[in-house]
Amino acid sequence: MKVKALRTSRYLLSSLLLSVTLSGCSLNSLFISYPSQIAPYKQQLNGPISMVNIEPLVNAIDSNDGLLYAQEAGRIAQINGNFDQSKTYYQQAIAAYQLFDDKAKISMSDMGAKASSLLLNDNAIPYRGPGYERIMLHQYQALNYLFSGDAQGALVEVRRSNELQSSEQARYQASQKSVQAMANGTIDAEMNKLGKSAGTTTSSFLNAYSYYTTGLLHELLGEPNDAFIDYRKAAQITPNNPYLQQDLVRLAKQLAMPQYSDFKKRWGEAKLPKANQGQVVIMLERSFVPEKQSLTVPFTIDGNWQTVSLATYSPVNNLLPAAQIQGLGSVLNTAPIANIDALAINALKEDLPAALVRQALRVYAKAELASSVSSDSKRRRNEMDAGAIAMQIFNVITEQADRRSWLTLPRQAQIGRRYVEPGNYQLSLNPNSNTQIEVKPNRTTLIWMIDTGNRTRFYSIIL
Repeated sequence: MKVKALRTSRYLLSSLLLSVTLSGCSLNSLFISYPSQIAPYKQQLNGPISMVNIEPLVNAIDSNDGLLYAQEAGRIAQINGNFDQSKTYYQQAIAAYQLFDDKAKISMSDMGAKASSLLLNDNAIPYRGPGYERIMLHQYQALNYLFSGDAQGALVEVRRSNELQSSEQARYQASQKSVQAMANGTIDAEMNKLGKSAGTTTSSFLNAYSYYTTGLLHELLGEPNDAFIDYRKAAQITPNNPYLQQDLVRLAKQLAMPQYSDFKKRWGEAKLPKANQGQVVIMLERSFVPEKQSLTVPFTIDGNWQTVSLATYSPVNNLLPAAQIQGLGSVLNTAPIANIDALAINALKEDLPAALVRQALRVYAKAELASSVSSDSKRRRNEMDAGAIAMQIFNVITEQADRRSWLTLPRQAQIGRRYVEPGNYQLSLNPNSNTQIEVKPNRTTLIWMIDTGNRTRFYSIIL
């Protein structure tokens, strides 16, 4: 009987090790929360030194969380103005998404990852970002091309971003039958809580900031009809942004659109430039998206301890103050175009039913393992008590919520526009954050401000 008990222990241990090996997963993702891994990089972005050492992230791009590390590395390089370097890492992330799309059959690594997730936690599953991250990836890649001087490459990326918004909407609508089928009190309560945190944002895949960026590039690169279409999509998501409203009035008048009279009545006459004036367009990104938190509930099944851990978000206040940009004559007040934190909350809300199904399967699998050890323990108490206790400890320790998400994204995006006389201007977001820009006649100076909290970076280009 002792030999049989030892064989059982070896079998359980071998199964766990094999599943981890097949998953190819990073132990950091399994046992160390993802937010704690990224926290040092966010601190460096807010520190006095401009450069951030992203080598550990780059070295991990081939790991289980490689797609996520590529996104983070690309974003950090981008924040620091290294657009060519960022482009390389973003392309690796885009290739990883395409690999997920192109897989026609389940590979051994997929099987191992899913087996590991039943015995360990969802962090064993290779990371595949939610739709809003993929959409923003292409938006940011477009800005990399634009600020590197490749306008046509930027247009390719923004068109891809638009296509993804449409495909993600179709995917979400198709999944609603499954969501409704799994609805119960627990799911409904958590969804209601997340819904309140998301405020007026009702989906993760409709991003007014991405549509606005797409429309802006179309307009600045001589495609006003396409710009009008994308501005309208952005306005349907964020209807109260005054700059977006003015863009629609102006383009409707310029293109002789039938909507012009209605837009004019609702939002006023179009503000047009005077002779030889230039235009300043500001895109301001503020702070960082919030981190997922862990909700863990311990309980017993047949006398054995189990835990359930789910990712959640703490209640957040979506109201960030409008920025007051000095240096263009009167103060230019920006206006929010998108709350990225609300997109992240909605993405978690949309994934919740599937996460609960995985959780239920995992609880059952761990309970079966614990039960098999306990059965042997009753036969050979002295030899197996330690094994039963160890299994319960293992169950508690390995039940970690999946808190992975793209954490160097901004919390909110704001925009502003103004026509001004040609010349040089000293702009400031606050007394410690300023930059000098040039405005040329009949041209647009696009200024991208990235405010990470303690530091603001300015990038500008004349189009």
